[in-house]
Amino acid sequence: MTKSFASIPKVDKVLTLPTLVSLLETHPRPTVLTAVRNVLSALRADAVNGTLPMAIDENHLCGLIVNELEHIVTPSLHAVVNGTGVVIHTNLGRSLLAKSACLQLLEVSQRYSNLEMDMETGDRGERYCHVEALLCELTGAEAAIVVNNNAAAVLLALSGIAAGKEVVVSRGELVEIGGSFRIPDVMRLSGGILKEVGTTNRTHLKDYQAAICQETALLLKVHTSNFSVVGFTAEVSIDQLVLCGRENGIPVMADIGSGSLLDLSRYGITGETPVQEYLKAGIDIVTCSGDKMLGGPQAGIILGKKDVIDKLRKEQLLRALRIDKLTLAALEATLRLYRDEREAVAEIPTLRMLTMQPGALKTKAASYIRRIRPKTAPSVSLKIVAGSSQVGGGSLPLLELPTFLIAIAAEGWSPQQIDSAFRRCKTPVLGRINKGQYLLDLRTLQDADIPALVDAMGVFS
Repeated sequence: MTKSFASIPKVDKVLTLPTLVSLLETHPRPTVLTAVRNVLSALRADAVNGTLPMAIDENHLCGLIVNELEHIVTPSLHAVVNGTGVVIHTNLGRSLLAKSACLQLLEVSQRYSNLEMDMETGDRGERYCHVEALLCELTGAEAAIVVNNNAAAVLLALSGIAAGKEVVVSRGELVEIGGSFRIPDVMRLSGGILKEVGTTNRTHLKDYQAAICQETALLLKVHTSNFSVVGFTAEVSIDQLVLCGRENGIPVMADIGSGSLLDLSRYGITGETPVQEYLKAGIDIVTCSGDKMLGGPQAGIILGKKDVIDKLRKEQLLRALRIDKLTLAALEATLRLYRDEREAVAEIPTLRMLTMQPGALKTKAASYIRRIRPKTAPSVSLKIVAGSSQVGGGSLPLLELPTFLIAIAAEGWSPQQIDSAFRRCKTPVLGRINKGQYLLDLRTLQDADIPALVDAMGVFS
């Protein structure tokens, strides 16, 4: 081991190598030093493990340092190619923004803005005014507030309405979704007291009625996200719950999760009730996400009766949960597109991907193969196969969207090896493996991904 350690050069000596001298001319010295030290530390670890060669080749060492330096200077958060077929992919950033939203982001981020300034009076204004009128116009709500995500929206609503009092919820809706978000935990943090009714699979109106007492502050209905109970089930409808609340003078809240603003059933997407329907039914307060079915930036949208929303505006917690100017800019631009359904479906990437029909996807697959094939080794097979995509983001977990995929096979490569190699490309490519095939789903591939796909095919050369 002593000899192995002795073969590892010192930092000062490494810095005199011609390659390193060149790097110091084009990169900050502290950054180069970090790269050198990281590589030398890794070599010392190899020495301890007995895997370090007796002689360290100078060219190999410089190559390791160059690679490490490139890794350091590359942004940690960067673009990837989503070929998984999961449209609202939480791990990959959920919804893509419409071009108009990106342009509005650029405009607001590069200049000062009227974030909290009333230009008519010159007085301080409210940041929520930039989207509140739009949200009310599109949904029929009396008032609205937007916070940084739906978990925050639920927390603020429960804190403002039910702190220190009971909230009645069906046991079948006490779910945990991604990131360990649990309704009972949020309830506890808000100061509300959880009162469970019914059973996991069946809850009836009489269960809610029996639970109501002087300490009841709220009746809560929760969208079960990516969890579904099927078979022998029963749940209380929104209409029934609203009537129950009115008869007892208790507000009703619905955490609906995704928050679709369109009826997508005409596109073959069923099971997601539009936000407007909840409000028409008389729900006092509705919370939903901005970056799921709505197709905007991460945000938590709170809609409902003006007296309830006004109460939430006074909550001290609101300041801790408020959204910034960039989120507001992107959300406003996204909401404006909803004034015309055709424009929304065409321009909002999430809606466009969800509503693409199989025929268009098959044509797209053939087009992509024609563009990729000339840069692909002859030993690589590219075939079009049928399959299904998923909505993702906890929305419609049982819904399968018919799609077409490109199956990639290469001599001497297993699907797992292709997957690993593609993920390590300069722009990582993510697909899925199914029935022994490596697949890229056309539903979530973008035209801008073509150069990255061409580059990925280079791994087979």
